[in-house]
Amino acid sequence: MTPVQTIIAKELRCYFVSPIVYVIGAVFLAVVGLVTYWAVVNAGSQALRLMQIQNTFAYLNMNELVFRPVFMSMSMIVMVILPLLTMRLFAEERKLRTIELLLTSPIGVNEIVTGKLMSVVIVYTVLLVLTGLIPLTLSAYVDFDWDPVFIGFLALLLHGAFLLSIGLFASALTENQIIAAFISFGMILSLWLIGALGALAGDTVLGSVLSYISFSEHYRRMVRGLLALKDVIYYLSGVAVMWFAAHQAIDAYRWK
Repeated sequence: MTPVQTIIAKELRCYFVSPIVYVIGAVFLAVVGLVTYWAVVNAGSQALRLMQIQNTFAYLNMNELVFRPVFMSMSMIVMVILPLLTMRLFAEERKLRTIELLLTSPIGVNEIVTGKLMSVVIVYTVLLVLTGLIPLTLSAYVDFDWDPVFIGFLALLLHGAFLLSIGLFASALTENQIIAAFISFGMILSLWLIGALGALAGDTVLGSVLSYISFSEHYRRMVRGLLALKDVIYYLSGVAVMWFAAHQAIDAYRWK
């Protein structure tokens, strides 16, 4: 196995032998299920009202009434959940003093940071795959356009990878997992608030800059079914920047 694959295998074993990932996964899936149930019930109520008014079959856009609200809600859910997944990545190594063994091994810092990031992205992807049962189940009862759904899941994957890379960096800064989680959540919340400030600034230059820095507008555009290269580049660039920041933090720790 390559060094990156070795780190990934090690991290995945740590994740799946620990009850934390199962608790986080269960809470995530339960909340997403409740949000989806509420969206479906709301769509059914609107269909019933339209049938009573028009006295005929009412066509409803499931992408607008169900999937878009669910995807928007999921973006908020992962903002809270994902820092809990990443808080142990480096903080636990530093607390147990196993990071010295890791840094003095033949595996380079590049491979260590990459392997840890990829391992937590894999865990997150597994959770997303499980949520994919939602549209599969609904497709048995109602027709809808699959393209916006696929783009929505791509948005969730990119959005989650970016947030996980922020958590990776936060975990590289401290040996306390709780502090790492709070740092990660604080950085994510700050990016979200920057988007809100950009919306308040309107169509000014400052508003455009703030909106681009924040992930909110990029994610919202993709959830609407618009797949633009600039949004994909934004997320990939964000992951790269946070990967580099985590790399520098671990490299600085090695030379202490």
